[in-house]
Amino acid sequence: MRGVVRGADSESIRRGSVAKGTWRRIWGFVRPYRRWLLGFLALTTVTAVIGVVTPLLAGRVVNTIVAAGDLPDAARVIMVLAGGIAGMAVLEAVVGLTGRWFSSRLGEGLIEDLRVAVFSHVQAMPLAFFARTRTGALVSRLNNDVIGAQTAITGALSTVLSNSIQLVLAIAVMIGLAWQVTLLAMLLLPVFVLPARRMGTWLAELRREAAELNATMGNQMTERFSAPGATLVKLFGDPVQEAGVFRGQVARVRDIGVRSAMVSRLFVTALQLVSALAQALIYGLGGYLAVTGSIPAGTVVALGLLLTRLYTPMTALANARVDVMTAVVAFERVFEVLDLQPSITERPDPRTLPDGPLDVRLHDVRFTYPRAEDVSLASLEEVAVLDQRVNTEVLHGVDLHVRGGGLLALVGSSGAGKSTLASLVPRLHDVDSGAVELAGTDVRDLSFAALRGTVGMVTQDGHLFHDTIAQNLRYAAPAASDEEMRDALRRARLGELLDTLPEGLETVVGERGYRLSGGERQRLTIARLLLARPRVVILDEATAHLDTESEAAVQAALSEALVGRTAIVIAHRLSTVRAADRIAVLEHGRVVETGTHDELLAAAGRYATLYRTQFETDAVRS
Repeated sequence: MRGVVRGADSESIRRGSVAKGTWRRIWGFVRPYRRWLLGFLALTTVTAVIGVVTPLLAGRVVNTIVAAGDLPDAARVIMVLAGGIAGMAVLEAVVGLTGRWFSSRLGEGLIEDLRVAVFSHVQAMPLAFFARTRTGALVSRLNNDVIGAQTAITGALSTVLSNSIQLVLAIAVMIGLAWQVTLLAMLLLPVFVLPARRMGTWLAELRREAAELNATMGNQMTERFSAPGATLVKLFGDPVQEAGVFRGQVARVRDIGVRSAMVSRLFVTALQLVSALAQALIYGLGGYLAVTGSIPAGTVVALGLLLTRLYTPMTALANARVDVMTAVVAFERVFEVLDLQPSITERPDPRTLPDGPLDVRLHDVRFTYPRAEDVSLASLEEVAVLDQRVNTEVLHGVDLHVRGGGLLALVGSSGAGKSTLASLVPRLHDVDSGAVELAGTDVRDLSFAALRGTVGMVTQDGHLFHDTIAQNLRYAAPAASDEEMRDALRRARLGELLDTLPEGLETVVGERGYRLSGGERQRLTIARLLLARPRVVILDEATAHLDTESEAAVQAALSEALVGRTAIVIAHRLSTVRAADRIAVLEHGRVVETGTHDELLAAAGRYATLYRTQFETDAVRS
């Protein structure tokens, strides 16, 4: 499927087509660096001019040597000309270094702006976007495509400008020196340039294919080398098969590498051969004209040196279209991400929340997961066509209310919509109709910062970053002191663990916290919640998949976390929700029962059935 997606880019490159408005948008990113760009272009022009002046000075040296007998001050002239050649070399070096500074300043600044723009934009995307997008493809936009876009400015632009100037100057000067020799030398240009253009396109396609394969291998390695991926491979995978698949991809990259090397070498060999033949023509015809007195001997030397300033630019320009289009397509792929607008946005005049405990109310809430085309891109999912299926409604007119400081428990079968419902409170998703309110204010009318500071959530996976304990805690409370973090860890029942760690708060927890046990990870996320001090707490099966001892420790930590806070708790073990002020039973996206534990048992409805089934199952296990 990947080839299909990237194939569209290859076709755009071959056709030379650019989406409407692309150049204007590119200029929007380049505009802040226009002074650096003008300086870079001016220095590139100077370098091109130097490249033409030096052969002329060398020709003057030869002419002076030939006519030395008639020139009493020939030695002085030769020294002046030699000094001029040396000066041109020094100037070219200085201009080249200065141009490189301008180029790097422009290029790196452009990379910075593009990466920040894409990163900030992606951060604003809804959770549904990340649920569908392949991480490796998204990271590629921030790395490969952004760098490719920068190449359009500092690489392709420089190539076109400098080589165009060199080509025009070289042809003009050569015709002025000896038009007969110049025309003869240019007869060989089509013999080389036309095949070179096709060869350049072929080489670009090989490199793109290699890049795609390397990206695929990168995704495979990222998935297999993570702790969960490695666990899955060891439990169910076949190492021989895994190595075989990887070897197949590596072998294709090897074959492409060999073909690319041969095409590149053929390209260079052809250039050298045609250039040598043209040199032979120039020295043959030019030498004849010089002997017969039609042109000075130095002109022959100048023409020979200028020839390299003719063939090399012509070759580069023959493939400039491919290079420019490759870079512009990279810009278009960056713009493709930037054009995907977030479906969850912040209103320009957000409202504020009152102090104190907050009521949470859901009014006739209906929700359907967004369609793929609304939140994703085929290229980021690495598929040819996005999923066209129409999602069905998963929440149907839900009405619930939790008083400030109260505890609402959500129970029901797997897939009943409990987690989906809970995710609507912090606006991980937005309702299709109805409203989710905090203290009577629709969450869509609050700022994202206000929501982050008000609603805290602990999920069952207990995600942690590959960083220290301190940094994982400070993610929720950047200003927290070491003592505040230690206090939060003690309240989360991790004080004893912290005392046993040689590096204490500076202990690195590993990718996704896999250096800690499941219960320790959960308690660390609870400590993070305690530091954040949210007024509304959501616990989405925070004790799932834990053993009895770990669950008891996490439950004790949760009791600490819920004091004085409005809470919504999703629990897979009904024994943990018996003390809830209110229990809501969800089935197929609808609230089918509400009440206290005793009331629901007395009603002998769905809750009673779930409770009895789980109690009997636990009895059998014990």
